[in-house]
Amino acid sequence: MAQIFPLSEGVFTVGHDKQFIPFDQSQDELNDRSIGSLLIEVQPFLVVTDKDVIVFDTGLGVKNKDGILQIHDNIQKQGYEPAAVTKVLLSHLHKDHAGCLTFADDKGMVHTTFPNADYYIYRSEADFALKTGYPSYHPEDIEPLLTTAQVKWLDGETGLIDGYIHFTHSGGHSPQHIVYLIDDGKNKVFYGGDEAPQLKQLKMKYIAKYDYDGKKAMHLREQYAKQGREEAWQFLFYHDVKTPVCSL
Repeated sequence: MAQIFPLSEGVFTVGHDKQFIPFDQSQDELNDRSIGSLLIEVQPFLVVTDKDVIVFDTGLGVKNKDGILQIHDNIQKQGYEPAAVTKVLLSHLHKDHAGCLTFADDKGMVHTTFPNADYYIYRSEADFALKTGYPSYHPEDIEPLLTTAQVKWLDGETGLIDGYIHFTHSGGHSPQHIVYLIDDGKNKVFYGGDEAPQLKQLKMKYIAKYDYDGKKAMHLREQYAKQGREEAWQFLFYHDVKTPVCSL
């Protein structure tokens, strides 16, 4: 059975300017932030299967008080080393999901965050990200990875990775967004990126203004919830402050 470990970088507010501002729930007030700000977690995931050590999305790339990448620290606290990661699966390349594809050391040398992993990227999303750029995409975070041999390109509307990881082009939150379903024959783990970012969004029917195609994203969430209930999926919620993992 797959083991799941949330890798939280913390709680943030994000407003219309798409800036992620740390939020201390013990003392900060949401009403003090700019109008329309959303309260979210930024939370990659470590999923360990019989075949792989997988990271879903890479976060903002923040460092802890000791100057260590938070995602590295989080993984080590679960008993794994960053070098043990075999696959990094990207839903899309918005800066809060792809801010830690690589990092610079104290001497300014750039390294891939997971040196032995294959990075799976939807080819059309990479093209779109580099063409579109700011504020949602930061090309300088993406381009260094694309020059390495670690990138594994994903193409087509659907596909299968190593016989047990399904990907589907969904295109609701962003035009080239994809979602993943791990099916190892024992359980099913679904990662919907920003099309299923919080538990409440699978329980409420509404159109989100921040989605590229709000109606499509709404219908996709309904579809994910229905199928997930029927097939006992474990959902991974990247932006949920309270419930990172659950079944419906």
